[in-house]
Amino acid sequence: MKRILLAALLASASTPALAVTDAEVVKTYADIAEAGYSDSLATAKSLQAAVDALIAAPSVDSLEAAKAAWLAARVPYQQTEVFRFGNPIVDDWEGRVNAWPLDEGLIDYVDPSYGQSEENPLSTLNVIATPKLSIGGKEIDATTITPALIKDSLQEAEGIEANVASGYHAIEFLLWGQDLNGTGPGAGARPFTDYAAGADCTGGNCDRRAQYLKAATDLLVADLEEMAGNWAEGGAARQAVSEDPAKGVQAMLTGMGSLSYGEQAGERMKLGLMLNDPEEEHDCFSDNTHNSHYYDGLGVRNVYLGSYTRPDGSTVSGPSLSELVAAKDGALDTQLKAELDNSVAALEAIRTAVNGGMAYDQMLEAGNKQGEDLIMGAVNALVTQTASIERAVTTLGLSAIEFEGSDSLDNPDAVFQ
Repeated sequence: MKRILLAALLASASTPALAVTDAEVVKTYADIAEAGYSDSLATAKSLQAAVDALIAAPSVDSLEAAKAAWLAARVPYQQTEVFRFGNPIVDDWEGRVNAWPLDEGLIDYVDPSYGQSEENPLSTLNVIATPKLSIGGKEIDATTITPALIKDSLQEAEGIEANVASGYHAIEFLLWGQDLNGTGPGAGARPFTDYAAGADCTGGNCDRRAQYLKAATDLLVADLEEMAGNWAEGGAARQAVSEDPAKGVQAMLTGMGSLSYGEQAGERMKLGLMLNDPEEEHDCFSDNTHNSHYYDGLGVRNVYLGSYTRPDGSTVSGPSLSELVAAKDGALDTQLKAELDNSVAALEAIRTAVNGGMAYDQMLEAGNKQGEDLIMGAVNALVTQTASIERAVTTLGLSAIEFEGSDSLDNPDAVFQ
């Protein structure tokens, strides 16, 4: 009997673990997406409650509470951006919640230095001050500002992408106001009295500003409810990646590579540095860009490692893309994991510098060598990991992927033409 047990144990010890399958890896991916969008929804609902409290009783404290809720809402949402690019359901929806940069004069009052955009006739429309609108030759009744007005008439009005009327950044502007500090220290400084009643109102139209803020926040919650449902069991986005697991894996790598390269390294980081322009900041009103960049990078690593840590500290994890790559090429997996760690560390270094007193927009100032080195350290790390993501595509025998590009990386001279 002892010999039989010993033989069984030896046989068990020598049996290699079963390799993970595409289907198992894609299920983890969908589970992380469902959790990330559900957490984004939950934090948006907390923002909604804080906005309601601000409108009911405007004060320094209620405005600061709404700002804090907005900042908290960005943490899970930015980690979902890696689900873009490879998933048409997400791409068709994303512009409603996170489009940027925006011509904020469409929404509310702006400083006279803002000026009128030659490309956008609606750039200083100021919907909050204008209850009767004319857009594209069509008269629009904006007496009451509702989610439907924002969604159907204002968002990307006249087909102009800069006419961002909904989502996180419209709400950010309504909470912080313009950041008029350029590459100097300081974020937007909207006073709480912009939501006060009667003679205490500053900026004019405080009741309509409150209407817009509430409508935009309610619309954000509704949009996130839609996407959380799309990734739940039976949801359209989950079904789309699950029906053909190999294509699901391809969607994972497409999102990782496109966010790493063209979107984050290029459009969100190097472009602003090349132009020395704080208007190219992702969270330009709140000076929260350092956090948005970090959580974008973390989201890419989450997908590869098959693990996501939720705001409450719990973890959603399972069979990973890393295991799938390791089964084919262990050295590549080790290299890519190290490169993902490096990019997250480089993005964390930017956060550390901001916490030490140098805001991200100050890093963009011409001649700020320390700031340039910090940003380019992250850009280079993101570009480096993209090359290994491309290798993973080949290693897994998938069709070639054309990742999102950026002139700032691919054709820098075009940026200044």
